[in-house]
Amino acid sequence: MPVKVSVIVPVYNPGPYIEDCVDSLLRQSLPPDEFEAVFVDDGSTDGTPARLDALAAEHPHFRVIHQENSGWSGKPRNVGIAASTGEFVMFVDNDDYLGDEALERMYEYGVANGADVIVGKMAGKGRPVPVELFRRNHPHATVENTPLIDSLTPHKMLRRAFLDRIGLRFPEGRRRLEDHVFVAEAYLRADNVSVLSDYVCYYHVKRDDGSNAGFQRFEPVGYFKNLREALDVVERYTEPGPVRDRLYRRWLRQEMVERMRGRRLLKLPEDYRKELFDEIRTVVVERFGPGVAPGLAPAQRIVAALIAADRFDDVVAYARWESGVAPKAAPSTVAWADGALRIDFSAEFASGGEPMTFPADGAPAALDGPPKDVAEAIALLGADTASRFDKATVDLMLRERSSAAQFFQPVEFTREIVPTGDSDSGRVRLVLRATATVDPATASSGAPLGAGLWDAYIRVKLGGWTKECRLGPGPWPGSVVGHAGVVAGRVVLPYWTKPHGGLALDVDRAGKRLGLGALGAADITAEGDRFRASLPLYVPGDTKALLRLTSPATGTAVEATGTLSADQGSGTVLEALLPTGTLQGATWRPALSLTPDADEARFLTLPLALRGAADGVHLVLPPHPGVVQLLARRTRRTVRRVVGAALGKMAPTLKARLRKKA
Repeated sequence: MPVKVSVIVPVYNPGPYIEDCVDSLLRQSLPPDEFEAVFVDDGSTDGTPARLDALAAEHPHFRVIHQENSGWSGKPRNVGIAASTGEFVMFVDNDDYLGDEALERMYEYGVANGADVIVGKMAGKGRPVPVELFRRNHPHATVENTPLIDSLTPHKMLRRAFLDRIGLRFPEGRRRLEDHVFVAEAYLRADNVSVLSDYVCYYHVKRDDGSNAGFQRFEPVGYFKNLREALDVVERYTEPGPVRDRLYRRWLRQEMVERMRGRRLLKLPEDYRKELFDEIRTVVVERFGPGVAPGLAPAQRIVAALIAADRFDDVVAYARWESGVAPKAAPSTVAWADGALRIDFSAEFASGGEPMTFPADGAPAALDGPPKDVAEAIALLGADTASRFDKATVDLMLRERSSAAQFFQPVEFTREIVPTGDSDSGRVRLVLRATATVDPATASSGAPLGAGLWDAYIRVKLGGWTKECRLGPGPWPGSVVGHAGVVAGRVVLPYWTKPHGGLALDVDRAGKRLGLGALGAADITAEGDRFRASLPLYVPGDTKALLRLTSPATGTAVEATGTLSADQGSGTVLEALLPTGTLQGATWRPALSLTPDADEARFLTLPLALRGAADGVHLVLPPHPGVVQLLARRTRRTVRRVVGAALGKMAPTLKARLRKKA
């Protein structure tokens, strides 16, 4: 069969970090005869060359090309393009990895939409990735109708014929931002670009040792020389006007202004801050016309104005103030209703840990030039934020802890202006009150939530800021929030994390925390062939369960299908018919599977036993845990008295040792 996709992996001394990449390629749902992996070893000096040769010998669809070190990723990628035979090429870095269905989904999506470029949803493991771009699928995306320009890393799938037709290749040599030059031109010259957002295709990983090339401090003059080449691409393929200004704004915002803000600036050495500032200012003055900066958020526009005016000290002072600004999101109610988890919360910004206040009569900031000082900048920003409160938004995202995959959840919210306690101050708080709905059946962009731990994050857009925070703290860190829900074939347990109390969801992993181990005589009945238990769970409707009875004496297991139904009170009732004839004359330990149709049904042991008899099944409950603990304490005291009397006249050191063991 013809090769659909050639995966090109530039490789240089990845060590063990390449293993996740390799494993993800071996797990692809696209059949091995429909794709190839081309590893281009750029003069690695570790054990990687031998490792790759062994892989190629074992897997016919893996190929390895060895070359002398070229200094950066551009040449290896170009060599991979030249060697590829696929209809599309996909670029993957050697320390990142793909989702298991990434190649198949991206290829089919691209073919269906006639795309020259396919952008797959990314998850950042310790690294930032675009958020707004991946809110939904964009089958026909352009730099005008979507924030495509926010994603300039090379980790895309591109039609090989398109690259050859326009002669597009990566800049080579030891340099930065070669991917910006390549991807920007691809966006601007493609017949169509498609964005696939309902499946995480690419996992962008920060190494544990922080040795990724993108995390190394760069030399400002060379870096911004390379950045100018990306701006040249935009100038070459766009006309002067709003589109060009919008594209330029991406580099002004991300590569310049954001480097001069808050903690990101303050953590840099002082001499390096100034060197970076000077080079940024040169580019700002040289390359950006009057239509670029006004489209920035107000907080960014202030920094851009201070940069253009050569006000380095004020940029640093403003960064110190802004480093204390952060959103806070307080949960109020977390409860199951109509098959979904409803989460009520409020969100606002804080400064120095206290709620921020704003002028009640705010007005849009007129920034014809830089503010005269930082105090004026803060006042301008506060007034502007209050005037734009009608455009403030809030989102709730679920982020899977191990993979960093994240998905937006439906949110309804209102904006509330809250007067401060001092009625004469003329100041107010700007509060967003929201209700998010998490449906486990659709929470992953229309698909069910996968097994794992999911943290709730709040994303607040208010005035000049777009920032994220955890939802919390909750009232009791480390505790569960109400009952677990058995919904859409998942067991979803809301809980507050330790030690900070952020809201999280445990999906199909919780065992003891479900509370089934605390069942007692009041919760369970067994009469004849009927078994009934009241369980601390939520179910939206009748749901199948599976009861497995195991004989401790023989290891024999018997299974009975049961039904979970919502109780009239709170919780759920489990009912099952037992095969009494099979159970007669033996003791059985029951375990319950709440999701019997899962690929691997998990069974949770119940704190009881059943005894089969001629007249049916009888319940055997263990002693209450408090009784067991009391008996254990009395036993220990008795043992100590007996041992103490027996020791008699032994040496004190030996007596102390024996007492400790007793």
